[in-house]
Amino acid sequence: MPKVVFIERGGNRKECEAPVGLSLLEVAHRNDVDLEGACEGSLACSTCHVVVEPEWYDVLPEATEDEEDMLDLAFGLTKTSRLGCQIAITEELNCLSVALPAATRNAKG
Repeated sequence: MPKVVFIERGGNRKECEAPVGLSLLEVAHRNDVDLEGACEGSLACSTCHVVVEPEWYDVLPEATEDEEDMLDLAFGLTKTSRLGCQIAITEELNCLSVALPAATRNAKG
């Protein structure tokens, strides 16, 4: 089974099993990683914003226009920012590494 590494806000690295087909957000929730996901993965907020380690960014499918629109609302946006709800785990993503940003911004209030 693939694994992913979450780099938490304090710098702690948490390696988690990541079943194929789940979203990165779902993997985070199953493993008590502090990744909010206020809209429950419906692509209506930016609270599951993660910063993908640069060596993994080009391995991921490109972000959709809707995802890019939501990312524009994210706190601490970087060149390798993505939404965790939009990253589907595949075998090719084994050892994917993402960092949690210092804060999140929920535009819904």
